[in-house]
Amino acid sequence: MSAPNSVLEHIDAQLDSSVTHLFELLRIRSISTDPAFKADCRKAAEWLVEDLKSIGFDASVRDTPGHPMVVAHHGGPSENAPHVLFYGHYDVQPVDPLGLWVDPPFEPKIKEVDGQKVITGRGSSDDKGQLMTFVEACRAFKAVEGCLPCRVTILFEGEEESGSPSLVPFLKENAEELKSDCALVCDTNMWDTDTPAISAGLRGLLGEEIIIKAADRDLHSGYFGGVAANPIHILSKILADLHDDKGRVTINGFYDGVKETPEEILESWKALGRTDEDFLGAIGLSKPSGEEGRSALELAWARPTAEVNGITGGYTGEGFKTVIAAEASAKVSFRLVGDQDPHAIRRNFRAFVEDRVPEDCSVEFKEHGASPGIQLPYDSELLNKAKDVLSEEWPKPAVMIGMGGSIPVVGDFQTLLGMDSLLVGFAQSDDRIHSPNEKYNLKSFHKGQRSWARILAALG
Repeated sequence: MSAPNSVLEHIDAQLDSSVTHLFELLRIRSISTDPAFKADCRKAAEWLVEDLKSIGFDASVRDTPGHPMVVAHHGGPSENAPHVLFYGHYDVQPVDPLGLWVDPPFEPKIKEVDGQKVITGRGSSDDKGQLMTFVEACRAFKAVEGCLPCRVTILFEGEEESGSPSLVPFLKENAEELKSDCALVCDTNMWDTDTPAISAGLRGLLGEEIIIKAADRDLHSGYFGGVAANPIHILSKILADLHDDKGRVTINGFYDGVKETPEEILESWKALGRTDEDFLGAIGLSKPSGEEGRSALELAWARPTAEVNGITGGYTGEGFKTVIAAEASAKVSFRLVGDQDPHAIRRNFRAFVEDRVPEDCSVEFKEHGASPGIQLPYDSELLNKAKDVLSEEWPKPAVMIGMGGSIPVVGDFQTLLGMDSLLVGFAQSDDRIHSPNEKYNLKSFHKGQRSWARILAALG
């Protein structure tokens, strides 16, 4: 089913009104990481509930040990109509450093930047502007058709920017209520300003902290140098052993469950025209450092990684202190793809480390989360329906891409609710999310509404 022209025309005619709605939400300082803004987070949740009620949703604020969830339901044309769950988050990042903002972060405006009209303000792109594209699409269907083309459940979270501590317990407790045919997630980017993108894969994330301990205190390197075990040396060798000379990770079983990307998908990524030099040039580099023989896009979207994120040990202050440290530590993260098992990798990584620690030294581990990668079949009916209608809306056909980062909720939907997710977002790579002067292109906000109207119709 195609979105009725009358619905799309209504979205066009009501653009100013939809911007007004968004501005009201953007003015609410829903910073989830700072307890000083607890009341503002609840205010944002309550604002969303009232807005959803105004277009016929059965909506409510649901308390959690942290910030509240918003849950809303709306029927479709029949009891048997397809059922979708839309997810977004109303909380935002802190605004520091405040002095770098051109305009106050919670006083949204429409401005012209580099020839394009943009909406400015914290949360304009991540994620208030994105979630409101869906709400406005629903508002247009209700105004014109009197109903939605499918059954819709909405889940808005208030802790995404602070680690989502309440999300998994909430999903478990409300699984039956939230289960749907599929989830819709609008927290991703377009390929460019004219090319919509569907993220078919997300890398998972595993975090480990290792602490190597040797002597019972810091030692004088003159007395003990060359005799006592140096935990910094031990740690350095362990970290160096993580990769071979071709960039492959050497942990036992690390590549179990990693599939090769279909050749036609690799060719479609090549056709996007972003060379390795383009990908790395913006950060002052030019050559990929991962597995040999793979492009930067393939490495970032479809291959697993082992990265050292931080090392500490010994004296690191001003001047010089000749000590052999008693301990050294490192934080290591793994981006996972396909069917890699994060728990098996954690076990194998720890065994890898333990095998390299001398008998009279010890190692401690601290875990920092474990989520698997997500990969939808590239021939998925869900993906291809969305691809077709997005290609009708935007100047250039939609492309299927991967995502180097992780969106844990997508894995939670799959493991806890048994649902695949459609990841479609309208942000741009230069939206400065998490940074001062965040913005969202007005074109993204407008055509994002039209895009969701088309997707809802196609899924219905």
